[in-house]
Parts: sequence; structure tokens; C-alpha cells
Amino acid sequence: MAKQDEEHGGDRVVRVLRSRGVSLLFTLCGGHISPLLTSAKAHAIRVIDVRGEATAVFAADGAARLTGTAGVAAVTAGPGVTNSVTALKNAQLAQSPTLVLGGAVPTLLRGRGALQDIDQHPVVAPHVKFFRRVHRVRDLGRATDDALTATCDGVQGPAFLECPVDLLYPKALVSGWYRDAAGKGRSLTSRLQQLYINRHLARLFAGSETASAPRPKPISVPRVHRSSVAKAVDRVAQASRPLAVIGSQALAAGGDPARVAASVTRLGIPVYLSGMARGLLGRDHPLQLHHHRRQALAEADCVMLVGTPCDFRLDYGRQLGRASTVIAVNRSARDARLNRTPDVAAIGDPGLFLEELADRSAARVSHWKDWIDALHARDAARDASIEQEAAIEGEFVNPIALLRAIERAAGDNAIFVADGGDFVATASYILRPRGPRSWLDPGPFGTLGVGAGFALAAALCRPEAEVWILFGDGACGYGLAEFDTFVRHGIPVIAVVGNDAGWTQIAREQVKLLNDDVGTVLAHSAYHEVAIGFGAEGILLKTAAEVPAALERARAAAKTGRPVLINAWLNRTGFREGSVSL
Repeated sequence: MAKQDEEHGGDRVVRVLRSRGVSLLFTLCGGHISPLLTSAKAHAIRVIDVRGEATAVFAADGAARLTGTAGVAAVTAGPGVTNSVTALKNAQLAQSPTLVLGGAVPTLLRGRGALQDIDQHPVVAPHVKFFRRVHRVRDLGRATDDALTATCDGVQGPAFLECPVDLLYPKALVSGWYRDAAGKGRSLTSRLQQLYINRHLARLFAGSETASAPRPKPISVPRVHRSSVAKAVDRVAQASRPLAVIGSQALAAGGDPARVAASVTRLGIPVYLSGMARGLLGRDHPLQLHHHRRQALAEADCVMLVGTPCDFRLDYGRQLGRASTVIAVNRSARDARLNRTPDVAAIGDPGLFLEELADRSAARVSHWKDWIDALHARDAARDASIEQEAAIEGEFVNPIALLRAIERAAGDNAIFVADGGDFVATASYILRPRGPRSWLDPGPFGTLGVGAGFALAAALCRPEAEVWILFGDGACGYGLAEFDTFVRHGIPVIAVVGNDAGWTQIAREQVKLLNDDVGTVLAHSAYHEVAIGFGAEGILLKTAAEVPAALERARAAAKTGRPVLINAWLNRTGFREGSVSL
């Protein structure tokens, strides 16, 4: 860090990050943002440099989901910003509190054809809930604090703070750049140019002589109105077949997982968990269900959607019975009413709502016993059929059998990162997250490429955990270069590539409907050799007999601090017929 009397703009930003408990900064370096990186290191914020800006933002998104506080990434100007847009949109739709610090060209050169000079506002603004371009050095700290607050207030989501390069570097250096550009000519034109530059520098650095003092703003957590809670209490009490679908919002800032889980237990309502809520109740909770959700929703007479909108995942509300009472709990009034007008719209934090509902309700588990038993009987029947499908042999490895083996082998501290189509969707039927925040998937945007960034976040935020990435062979291509990052930073992930040589989720329906596999064919590529080339452990797995030894070898290598990639050649199955969502 610069001396106290030489504090530069990068220090001002980082001071605020540090005051808000930020301990990780994900980035791909660039000259526009170098002061942020050097200052972060000086302030004991660990800088994790990756091989692509999207990975940096995915990692910040993952850190946010795992901690409940904002994750932070820094990207350079121009292509650095545009490369991050998909990850920003993913965070927006997943309502993940993520802050991206974006570099920008010098303020005096904007719009004049400088290197990487584009108007970044129209590129980024549609994908974030907060965008601010900082114009003066003294405003950097306050803007950073405002951006961090915005990510967690209300409906959580990403923020973008544009930090021009001449606001981040030391004043003397920036002044020298501009004065060198102006030259020392004595003509009237030169003198006017020098005067203009001096006035611009004065505005840029006005008030920056005083060191910035972070003043963290409190985060407001929206609470459901008491009248809505009372209505929900009455509707649940009247139900004979209640059902809850709990989504990621239940674990947003303000919702403590242990308290939320205890509230669900006290309520006694059978539940399906989705998104970041997977694992909320552990592996074997008596109220948790895994299969036949569509049928259960159609039969329920009272459905509580807790942080779960009626989007494509619920067939736009059509999965809910027409006569059923719907209680929609959501921080977003729009999402609570999306595609289906609820009988009770409870607008506020879902986690806090569940706690209050449990406090005011009398558990009626015995009254609902027959209903719960019937749901569990269906679950057991589905598990039995999955076991039969796992026994089917072929030339390579049965994906269901492989995933069942991973379920048995993975530690009680495992975190599963899902990045793929067919293989990963199959895994969602079989793997049981061990506890809260132990399953990471893209969310409703369905983005491929999240795996490496999410795994980085998981390993760094939860260093005691055993981190597994479940890659489809298509999705693997997005993050394979990040094995270099894993090796350099000592990130001991275990990646399993479900390699069936194709974009199978798409191919299955495309061939059936259009009789053509164009664009969906891959090869049994040697992904494990690429990992070895980056310095990681690589394992080729081609037969069922090799599965136990391969998993044991992978876990052993990870325990020594070495990242691992298992390239598992898979048989194709019909496990997920009709998997294309519209």
C-alpha cells in the first residue's frame, strides 16, 4: 500500500472491502485495475487470479452464495468487462449478491478511441441492480460501500462499479501522464490544453488529500408483514395435504440455515428443496422428498412456495393444482406473483418468514402422517427403480452407477458443484447434499461454465470441505484451463467429467424430433491429459470395475492438496427422456 499521505484510489476501494469483511478478490489482471490488486494484497485480501473473467465473476457469485455476503471480482476495461456479462446475468437471475469492480479508460480520454474504450454502461446495466461510474477519487470509498450495500438489500443481486484508471493510480503518477500528453509547448493552443488538463486534474483529485475512513452501511432485511404471516398460519392449519418448495432465497442474508432448518422441522410440512436450499435439512430428514414433485404438487391442497417463483421449473404454475391454496413467500413482489396469483403473497425474507410461521403455528405432523407416508412410499419406489437402472451394464461406465458410487464415497463435508446438462441433471436425482450450502448449481439461467469458479469459491470459503465438480463433457471445455489456477493456488478439487462424447441433453431430443445430431457430437477427448499438463492429477476411467479405485485415488490426491480430474467414459442411457425445457 502507498504511504498514508500517498493513499491512491485503489486503497480507498480496498479499505471499504476490508471493512465489510471481504477476504477474497477474484480477478484476471489488467493495467486498468492493477492498483486494486496490489492494494488488496497489502490489506491481506487474498487475490485469486484466474484464466478468464467469467470464471472470476462466477467465483465471486459462488462465494456470495456460500457466505451470504457479497463476493467480489475485479475485471479490466473493455473486453474484460464484456467477458464478464454472462456471469453477471447468471448472478442476477440467481439473486446472488456479487460486486464487480470494472476498470475503465482515463476520464479525459473517454470516447476518444483509447485502448479498450467502450461505453460500458449499456453493456452492463441491464444485468445488474446497481451501476455507478465514479468521477472523483474522493468518491471511490462511498461508491464502493453503496455498491456492497445494494447487493444485499431487498432482492439480492449483482452490482457493478466502474473505476476509471486515472482514479486508481497515485496522484503524482496520473498528473505526470496527463502533463506528458499535453507537452510543454508555449503556443496558445498548448497553453490552453495545459490549462484544461490542470483543471481536470484538480477536479479529479479535489478532496482526496484526506485519507478515507470506511463507514459501513447496515443491510436492511425485508420482513413479511404480520398480517400475511397470520393468513399463512390459517391456511396451513386448514390443509390436509400441505407441501412446501423451498428455494435459494431461504438462505439469503438474514436467514441462518440452522434456524431455518429447525423451523421447517417444527412446521412438520413435507418439503422439496431446490437451488442453494438443497442440503438445508441434511441427507435423511424425514420431511424431505426427492422424487415425483410434479405429482405431489398436483395433489397438494396447500402449496407454500418459499423463495421459488412459478417459472419454467414449475411449468409456469401449471404443476400446482387449480384448487390448491398457494402461499408465495418472496423478497420480490413480482416473483411472488409470476404466472400464478397466490392466495397469500408474503413479501419479505423467506428464511425469517419460516421462523415466524413456525413460532406461530401448531405442528400437525400426526394429522398429515398418511400424506407424508404416501409421498415417501413414492420416493422409495423411485429409488428402487434407479437402483435397477444402475445395474444395467454396457461397454463403458453406467452414469447412474458412477454417481451412486460418488454418493457413497464422498465425505460428510462434501460440497458438490454442478456444471453440465445430462450428467449433472442425473446427479441431482442421486446425490444427497450433506448440509446447508453444500450444492452449487447455476440457477435459473442454466449457464454452462460455472464449475471452475464455483469450485474455487467453495474451496476457499470452506477450506475444510471436500469439493467435487460434476462436469458434463461439454461444460468441461469452458473451465478446463482453470486447472492451471487450481494448481497455482493449491485448490484440491475433485472433478469428474461425465464423458459420453456429446451434448447429450440436447442430442437426445434433437435426434428424436428432427432426426439429425448436427452440432451435438463430441469425442472421448483426453481431458485427464490436459489436467496432467497443468500439473494436476489425471485419471482415465472406462469400466465399472475401475470406479472404486479411481474414486479412492482421487480423494487421496485431493487430501495431499492436489487437484484431480477423472475422465469417466459413460454409456448413454434413457434416464432423462424428454429433458428439454421450454
